Amino acid sequence: MTSGTRRRMGVQQRREQLIAVALELFSHRSPEDVSIDEIAEAAGISRPLVYHYFPGKHSLYEAAVERAARELASRFEEPPEGPLGARLLRVMRRFFDFVDEHGPGFSALMRGGPAVGTSSTSAVIEEVRHAAYRHILYHLEIERPAPRVELLVRSWVSHAETTALLWLDGRTVPRADLELQLVHDFGALAAVGAAHDAELAGLMGRLVAAEPPDGPFSELFTRLAALFPPPAP
Repeated sequence: MTSGTRRRMGVQQRREQLIAVALELFSHRSPEDVSIDEIAEAAGISRPLVYHYFPGKHSLYEAAVERAARELASRFEEPPEGPLGARLLRVMRRFFDFVDEHGPGFSALMRGGPAVGTSSTSAVIEEVRHAAYRHILYHLEIERPAPRVELLVRSWVSHAETTALLWLDGRTVPRADLELQLVHDFGALAAVGAAHDAELAGLMGRLVAAEPPDGPFSELFTRLAALFPPPAP
């Protein structure tokens, strides 16, 4: 978004422009590697004018993080229609869209670092994780989860985050395969938990009953059955 001509903007318009420019730069490189001069040049304004709207790069980074966090949290929103496996797969596709679009920025944000590790940015990150947790509970139709259900959902959200970070390091596994695998991982974690908890057992019963033959969970159960055939009589 470079321009040799400055456009006259209102205060809020200019702030929004600078946030958008910074977020675009942070999406391609780690925030530590992006200078105020680069942000000013990309916005088509002078360095002192950037400081007029933001005290420093860190405050601009925090504003960019808040916008990115809202966008990331929105990727977990999904209408409660159709089988859960298909819904989770659509969520994972949108989640990886975000990861793909904002690779270095996503990595820096989730891994922490000099530009990231403050109480305010940490709180924003935790809110994204909690938003994902709430959305998944909504799809499970559970308002007050038992401890094992909470453990399942929070563990899966953390697992999805870690998987995305590892994928960014080399992208050695096809993205579509990982998206499907993460949905399978949810089903597998739920199945293991169901062996220890009545609420999770009921949840698994609903998942199986509502899953079509070509759905992600049906595919998982078919693959597992092939790996562990019943013993011969």
